[in-house]
Amino acid sequence: MTQAHEKDIEKLKRDILENTGNSVQDKFDRVVKLVTVLRSQCPWDRKQTPSSLAHLLLEESYELVHAIDENDDRELKKELGDLLLHVTFQVELAEESGKFTFSEVFDALCDKLISRHPHVFGEIQAKNEQDVLKNWETLKLKEKGRRSLLDGVPKAMSELLRAYRVQKKVSGVGFDWENAEKVLEKLTEEIGELRNAGTKEEKEAEFGDILFTIVNYSRFIGTNPEDSLRKSTNKFIKRFMALEELVKQSGMSWQEHSDESLDAIWKQVKQDEG
Repeated sequence: MTQAHEKDIEKLKRDILENTGNSVQDKFDRVVKLVTVLRSQCPWDRKQTPSSLAHLLLEESYELVHAIDENDDRELKKELGDLLLHVTFQVELAEESGKFTFSEVFDALCDKLISRHPHVFGEIQAKNEQDVLKNWETLKLKEKGRRSLLDGVPKAMSELLRAYRVQKKVSGVGFDWENAEKVLEKLTEEIGELRNAGTKEEKEAEFGDILFTIVNYSRFIGTNPEDSLRKSTNKFIKRFMALEELVKQSGMSWQEHSDESLDAIWKQVKQDEG
């Protein structure tokens, strides 16, 4: 580190600690300065790369979603800050390698949103949400020069969310079921095919078709399958922990409880929820 750079870092540290600005711009600048200082002087931060931080970024995103699910504004504020930290860190790494700057990130975001909202900033008419989605996907194809509408679906997504994204994309150009009832008819058909499946491979394929159809149905009832499953899993965990407590209070082991007894306790837990 050069002497001049050391002086720059010391100034940044003083600015961070003094925290004299009150505007949103001042606060944002403080975060950027903080990441710059950490990157310069913290051994752990110096070792990080975009790839090494990727899994942490994903974890922070899940923690943010958890705070939203819990309606915990205090945690939500903290988790949004953690997510902002990761965004800032990724841009800091990009600036160091001369790839792009924060200004370019902001410009790219604004340019994209303006170009994909011609019904707001241009002369295109959009009567409803479906028109907006159709325009969006058509414009993405032109912008990115993709051969397929589905080229941009990230493979790193959970398969439940990936199926949802694929279906949303193709529905955006009009390739979709007529209504929710038609999807339920297809679901009944797929369940019948699973019942008739013989080999393990056939059962796996038919079960996958059922899941894919259920994801389709989720779109028609206006819910995200990932959100629905997460909430149901959280609900089950909460109920099972209550069940565990009642089993403990009974003074009997799990093995001593009959299936009927556990079922009765489970029903009590559900009833106690109100």
